[in-house]
Amino acid sequence: QVQLVESGGGLVQAGGSLRLTCAASGRTIGSNTMGWFRQASGKERDFVAAISRGGGSTYYADSVKGRFTISRDNAKDTVYLQMNNLKPEDTAVYYCAARPLPATSGGWYDYWGQGTQVTVSS
Repeated sequence: QVQLVESGGGLVQAGGSLRLTCAASGRTIGSNTMGWFRQASGKERDFVAAISRGGGSTYYADSVKGRFTISRDNAKDTVYLQMNNLKPEDTAVYYCAARPLPATSGGWYDYWGQGTQVTVSS
């Protein structure tokens, strides 16, 4: 089992930045692909970004490419999402997720955090 706890959300003006942190416990995340997802009010949960087990490969939704950066520190069992140039449409609850399968494999994620709210004002 992997337990995930997100932090770093908050209220920010458009154009601002936030850094989300996902701290894992229970089992090292080094054997897991890590991902970030978001869910806006009344909408489905969408993929945002993913990073391979060793951190050598990253993947992004088109809507965040060039603005968001996912990274990981396996020694600290922590994953980050740096969000720059935030837009009101980035407003959502952001979730950290983990799974043993590679990022390029189909399917969903096995472990999820509780989420952290990000609100971007215009």
